[in-house]
Amino acid sequence: MAVKKEKQDREPSLSPSAMRRLREKEQRYETLLRAAEYLFVHKGYHETSVENIADRAEVSVGTVYMYFKNKEELLLKLFSEGVHTLRVILGKAFMKAEKPEDGFRAAGIAFFDVFCKKHPGKVAIVFKEAVGQSQLLEEARRVVLQKLTDDVYNALLAVSESLGIVYTNPRTAKVVAVGILGIYERVAYQYLMWSDEHDKKELSTIGRDAVDFIMGGLGEFKA
Repeated sequence: MAVKKEKQDREPSLSPSAMRRLREKEQRYETLLRAAEYLFVHKGYHETSVENIADRAEVSVGTVYMYFKNKEELLLKLFSEGVHTLRVILGKAFMKAEKPEDGFRAAGIAFFDVFCKKHPGKVAIVFKEAVGQSQLLEEARRVVLQKLTDDVYNALLAVSESLGIVYTNPRTAKVVAVGILGIYERVAYQYLMWSDEHDKKELSTIGRDAVDFIMGGLGEFKA
């Protein structure tokens, strides 16, 4: 420990001006992300140019390319950020409950009440704008969404054990996990992006109906 401390003491600390430049760089990076997110959501990925992003962020086009290779990299970063936010929200809701089945229900409700209502831009990025754009993005979507699917799958196994659910086929639990995510995605898309303001305000109630439907379906697997 003493050797480690001596090494830390010898390492030069950043000067105040260097710290300021670092903060400014981080702030500019975040500003570019938020500008791209707003435009991708409200204007569409294909209709948004790097020039549009630069204008909204109040920087030069060259500055955008200093931080991101191209517009696709911005979308990929926003997609990964959105799925990470979703995984954190669902994970926290699941872990708070005493029983796995209660956690599973709470996570489903959190999808609609927290992720959809508080992060509508991320919903649009994850389930709309990042879909089918390029082979690179599709591969990235596959990898990132697989982590989310695994989260649901592992939670589902915990629920199955708690409720005495028996699957006749070992692949069934994974299929059910994929199906659950598909239901949540379609309900969110239908009532958050395609419907009128009244239905958007009713998303919490609609989401609970979807969760109840899923929980009821899981009961069919009970031994």
